Amino acid sequence: MILTKAQYDEIAQCLVSVPPTRQSLRKLKQRFPSQSQATLLSIFSQEYQKHIKRTHAKHHTSEAIESYYQRYLNGVVKNRAAPVLLDLANEVDYAPSLMARLILERFLQEHEETPPSKSVINSMLRDPSQIPDGVLANQVYQCIVNDCCYGPLVDCIKHAIGHEHEVLLRDMLLEKNLSFLDEDQLRAKGYDKTPDFILQVPVAVEGHIIHWIESKASFGDECSHHAYLHDQFWSYWNRFGPGLVIYWYGFIQELDCNRERGILLKACFPTNIVTLCHSMA
Repeated sequence: MILTKAQYDEIAQCLVSVPPTRQSLRKLKQRFPSQSQATLLSIFSQEYQKHIKRTHAKHHTSEAIESYYQRYLNGVVKNRAAPVLLDLANEVDYAPSLMARLILERFLQEHEETPPSKSVINSMLRDPSQIPDGVLANQVYQCIVNDCCYGPLVDCIKHAIGHEHEVLLRDMLLEKNLSFLDEDQLRAKGYDKTPDFILQVPVAVEGHIIHWIESKASFGDECSHHAYLHDQFWSYWNRFGPGLVIYWYGFIQELDCNRERGILLKACFPTNIVTLCHSMA
């Protein structure tokens, strides 16, 4: 799904005042029925992550953490079965999984002899049954399963979706009988930063020569695309030549402005590939 900047801004504006819940996503789908669920979810997640980055610091002051921790303790004293942490996260407009991490770290600092390591915290968030307090374990679990933008469950889902689309792209390349090297093969050859696939014989797409293809199982908004350009795409271009980026959930139309410089954007696998054999026919 390719959106104009104006269409994207209209969707993003609707997300300013809604909490990051599945109910909000359903309302967004009702508001924009012509957009796919996957595209809206990707935009929803990216816009919320921008918001969290902007407000992150205020939740990490010692005063804020202590206030949240005392509110948590008071809440579970009154009703340990109530979703105290989840309600607190929604009230202060902070991601539930990140609130769970704050409270878990504060709890362990108070009850453990040594400060908890990041790996220990991550392990407990992945498996709350490791938390040495049953009430907190349940509170953390509620935050994790109800967070649709952050947390270990979301990370696993994103990783699986990314891998799924890489497999899909591989199958399409094989179906077209295109010879390629994948990321693992390239790293085995000593390359440190590589696209998902290097074409051993370049192809043409819409009149543009393509040497490599990168798969992105997300929507290409301005923030993420410019970051990818800086951190990945121009590096690929410098090393391997012009290439193609597939944003499977769509992108902002105006971002496809580097075609003449060697980076082409598509929202699906191109059907009009011209191979070397075709060009020689």
